[in-house]
Amino acid sequence: MQPNELIAPGQVWLVGAGPGDPDLLTRKAEKLIAAADIVFYDALVGPGVLDLIPQGIERVSVGKRSGRHSKAQESINDLLLAAAKAGKRVVRLKGGDPSVFGRSAEEMEHLAADGISFRICPGITTASAAAASGYASLTLRGVARGLTLVTAHLKAGEPLKLDWETLARPGGTLGIYMGRAAAGEISRQLIAAGRDPETPVMVAVNVSLPTERLIRGKLSALAFLVATISDEDPTLLLIGEAVAGTAMLGEVAASVALQA
Repeated sequence: MQPNELIAPGQVWLVGAGPGDPDLLTRKAEKLIAAADIVFYDALVGPGVLDLIPQGIERVSVGKRSGRHSKAQESINDLLLAAAKAGKRVVRLKGGDPSVFGRSAEEMEHLAADGISFRICPGITTASAAAASGYASLTLRGVARGLTLVTAHLKAGEPLKLDWETLARPGGTLGIYMGRAAAGEISRQLIAAGRDPETPVMVAVNVSLPTERLIRGKLSALAFLVATISDEDPTLLLIGEAVAGTAMLGEVAASVALQA
């Protein structure tokens, strides 16, 4: 099969670009990128991933990054539709996984309304990549029976409305995307709802990139932990007992690697 046969003319693929490291792309995602006529990409798509787009393939930045000016979702929907109607092979690159806070449903509904064919290629979501970098287990027998993913991204002026009582229940890991700006409120609300102030947290910044940082501490200190993080740096918060003690595991793994 020739590369461009992976995408039919007039078809749209929503492709997960992963957390940023191009080596974390799926093989299928890389093939789809090479098969496209045009690639629409988010601001969170790593530069190494963009470098995989061959010369001659049209690239269109559509922004979509917290705290930055970006195209409205409706405009992105229309751009995808127009490219597909023009008979182009379309790839829509989304940071992480398209189905995890990627607003893929809105794009699919818009395309479906005009009879445009579309498919999804999943990607590694940032919570999984952060756990791997931090030698953490998002679920852990006897400690964390479940995983809850939420987003703290809000429109300007909107209050952060989450089910704090449910999120504060022990026995699970909480992953909060785009949580840097709301870290103080997240800490206060979870503690007020009953979560132990001593609950371990791991703040993951620029996950999988050379500038990655993992900052560890306690829930009560969450606002302090994020104080040095730039508005420009994508940040994920992992909260729960399952992330405790993982720094030591990382040191052991590094030591073994040096001895090998």
